[in-house]
Amino acid sequence: MLLHDKKLKILEEKANEIRKDIIKMLEHAGSGHSAGPLGMADIFTALYFHVLHHNPKKPNWPERDRLVLSNGHICPVRYVTMAHAGYFPKKELMTLRQLGSRLQGHPERSMLPGLETSNGPLGQGLSQAVGMALAGRMDKKKYHVYCAMSDGEHQEGQTWEAVMAAGKYKLRNLTGILDRNNIQIDGYTEDVMPLESLADKYKAFGWHVLEIDGHNMRAFVDACEEAKTIYEKPTIIIAHTIPGRGVSYMENDYLWHGNPPNAEQARQALSELRTLGGKIESEHQ
Repeated sequence: MLLHDKKLKILEEKANEIRKDIIKMLEHAGSGHSAGPLGMADIFTALYFHVLHHNPKKPNWPERDRLVLSNGHICPVRYVTMAHAGYFPKKELMTLRQLGSRLQGHPERSMLPGLETSNGPLGQGLSQAVGMALAGRMDKKKYHVYCAMSDGEHQEGQTWEAVMAAGKYKLRNLTGILDRNNIQIDGYTEDVMPLESLADKYKAFGWHVLEIDGHNMRAFVDACEEAKTIYEKPTIIIAHTIPGRGVSYMENDYLWHGNPPNAEQARQALSELRTLGGKIESEHQ
């Protein structure tokens, strides 16, 4: 699963296009979360276009890897990435949060093929992923389970119960992806309810811990590859990301956790992302 330079350039360009579509769909919807989806665009691009074993034409393929999105409020990044991967037409992105749309404000498993779980309340996804990993092992399946989580939901007790269970059962077929962007809806995580040291806490519960720059796709792919070589415990990838990545006025500002851009703000964001696209092109020449 090596990530060669040519493929890396393609993925970085794809992530930038995904960020543009996130801005467009949020502005059109007039509601939704901006910071987290923009911050996780690199990771979701790497997952759907390099890491996951999946088939958009057969979303219920039994041997597919499972991707659980615990922090369901960042679903815009998942929807856009799925559309780019071929799960549904890109034009459907403009139905985000509309009545009757398959693209609800939080993922609804029964409405959109390719989703593993429905999600609204935070802190439940890892418990679901633990169950899937246990089932996979009992059924002697080779699929891997990934669980994307926010840092803020680590203030939920249920998350730590799941962490403890995964460590007890040595779920080597489970990899957690922790979006360490340091914000939540009410402020910065370390002001609301301090979380550190997350790495030490996971190690204490028997997990293999990797910390990466969440915008370095090569580092993320390498971490996913390393996770599959760990045979005696689950792995957590603590991905340090910038909320609102690529849009200057959103970056590291918790007020953009749950707000969409208006028309003028969207125009500025798209202009900055076009500039970012040019930088990506020049860096790979």
